[in-house]
Amino acid sequence: MTAFPTLDEARALDAADPLRDRRADFTLPEGVIYLDGNSLGALPRRTAGAVADLVTRQWGEHLIASWNMHGWIDAPARLGARIATLVGAASHEVIVADSTSANIFKLAVAACRARPGRRTILSEPGNFPTDLYVASGVAATVGVELRIAAPEALVDAIDDDTAVVLLTHVHYKSGHRHDMAAITVAAQARGALTLWDLSHSAGAVAVDLNGSNADLAVGCGYKYLNGGPGAPAFLFVAERHHGLLESPLSGWMGHAAPFAFDDAYAPAPGIRRFLCGTPPIVAMAALEAGIACFDDVAMADLEAKSAALCDLFIAGVESRCAGHGFTLITPRDAGRRGSHVSVAHDQAFPICQALIAHGVVGDFRAPDVLRMGFTPLYTRFEDVWRAVEILGDVMERRAWDDPQFRVRGAVT
Repeated sequence: MTAFPTLDEARALDAADPLRDRRADFTLPEGVIYLDGNSLGALPRRTAGAVADLVTRQWGEHLIASWNMHGWIDAPARLGARIATLVGAASHEVIVADSTSANIFKLAVAACRARPGRRTILSEPGNFPTDLYVASGVAATVGVELRIAAPEALVDAIDDDTAVVLLTHVHYKSGHRHDMAAITVAAQARGALTLWDLSHSAGAVAVDLNGSNADLAVGCGYKYLNGGPGAPAFLFVAERHHGLLESPLSGWMGHAAPFAFDDAYAPAPGIRRFLCGTPPIVAMAALEAGIACFDDVAMADLEAKSAALCDLFIAGVESRCAGHGFTLITPRDAGRRGSHVSVAHDQAFPICQALIAHGVVGDFRAPDVLRMGFTPLYTRFEDVWRAVEILGDVMERRAWDDPQFRVRGAVT
C-alpha cells in the first residue's frame, strides 16, 4: 500500500504538477471538492463566452449565413479532428455526431452487416446499460444474438460466429481498463470487428486507437471532455473501413452531396457518411470550448496524474478509513484502470449523500458502490487529501446515518 501523505506533501505534489495551471481554465464552486467529472465535467471558463457569441452574434446577427461564415457545417469534422488527437486516431477518422447510444447503434449495425453469416455480438456482464440495451436492439434489428462472457473469458469466447466485440474500454462502475490491443488482436484473428466505448477513458487516460489497430469506437462529450450536459458524442471508424461500412441511419447530412437534394441516398465518402441529422450547433460550441482545454496537454502527463490521484485516494481510504467496511473494487494497477476509483460499502448511498452535504461530490452506483472520479485537468492532490479526511470523519461520526441521506432522487 502506498503511504498516505501529509497535507504539505499533497501540496508539494500540486506544486510539481505539470498540469497545475489547467485548473484555472474551469469554473469550480468555492468550498466544493468536485470528484464527479467522470459523470459530468466541470464548466470551462471559456464556454459561456463561446456559447453567448454563437447565440448573440453568429445566430442573432448573421443568421443562416453562419453555416458558411462561421463554419457551422464543418463543426462535426472540425471537433472530431481535435478529439482524434486525444484518442490516438487520424483527424479524418473521428467525427462528432448524435449521442453515444445512437453511435453504438450505427456502428454495431454496420459491423454486423459487414460480417454476413456471423450471428453474435459479444459483450460482458455489467457493461454500461446503454451499450447492452442498444446491443440488444441491434441484435433484434439485424437478426443476431447478444452473447455475454465474463471479462476473464472474453478472448476465449470470440469464435467464428462473432461479428463484433462490444466493450467499454474503462468500466463505468469498477474502473477496470481492458487491454484494447490484446482483445482487438484476438477478435481480428477470428475475423470479428471490435467496437470500443471510450466514454470513461477519452480525456482521462491515454488511448491509442490506431496503435491498437482498433476498428470502431464511440465516446461521450460531457464527461472528461467537459462539453456540458447532453453534449454531442463522437465516433471513430478506422480508415481501412471507410469504404466498406455503411450507416443504417442514412440521414441527410451523411449524403455525399446533401445540398444537391437528390431523392436517392448516396453515402458520403469517408467518416462523414456516419453523420445523420443536422448537428446541434449550440451544443457543439460548448463541446468545442471543452475540447480546447486540452490544447498543448501531453497525454502522458494526463495519464501519469490520473494514476497518481487514484493511488493517493486508494492509499487514503485504506489508511484513514480502515475498519469502516470499504472494499476496493477498482484495480490497484494503474495500467488496468481508468481515472476513477470505486469502493463497495453496504451503506454507499447515504455515505455518498453525506459526503455531498460536506462538500465532496462523488456519486453512487447501484447497488453498493461509492465512485470517485479524478479529472487530471482540474483535480488537485490537495482535493483528494481533503476528500479522504472528510470521508474518514463522516465514517467515524456515522454522519451518514441520518434519514435525510437515505432519500433518493431521480438521478443518483
